[in-house]
Amino acid sequence: MMKAVAAKASKRLNWAVERIVALLMLLLVLDVWLGVVDRYLFHWQLPWPEVLARYLMIWAALLAISAGIARREHIGLSILIERLPQGIQRPLLILVDIMTFALFAFLCWYGIDFAEGGGSRQAMIFGMTLAMPFAAIPVASAVAALQVLLVALRDQGNVNIDPNDNLSSGAGAVQ
Repeated sequence: MMKAVAAKASKRLNWAVERIVALLMLLLVLDVWLGVVDRYLFHWQLPWPEVLARYLMIWAALLAISAGIARREHIGLSILIERLPQGIQRPLLILVDIMTFALFAFLCWYGIDFAEGGGSRQAMIFGMTLAMPFAAIPVASAVAALQVLLVALRDQGNVNIDPNDNLSSGAGAVQ
């Protein structure tokens, strides 16, 4: 029962995160395109496309970590664990899940202070504080920690999960 609930929650969280990342990437492409058109065609000399692109890229990259976690797409780790004897794989994967959760919980905890510190710093071009760009660290870390917890409950130390488990986008991905 817990395994099924965790699998469904992981799938739903991943579905939402993938769409947010896709939207951020779309905005990033449009922003960079605008910067190129500005620089080489219109010469408006807009000061903000480069800075906005940086913030969008940071948010998208950090949020995308949880999508990789949902699929267990860490190539080096997968290759290492799959080459070990069957009896060692499960405890090692559980240990890795615990350590990964601890890492993201640590990043979230200290990222909150970092984001709060950004509240006292100004982004000159936008005239806003850096709290929102810096918040990418605790937000993405919290989402990743939650996804690690859900994936650990879903897999329960089993290495061989089906990568084609309707985890990502497509018809009927979230049920």
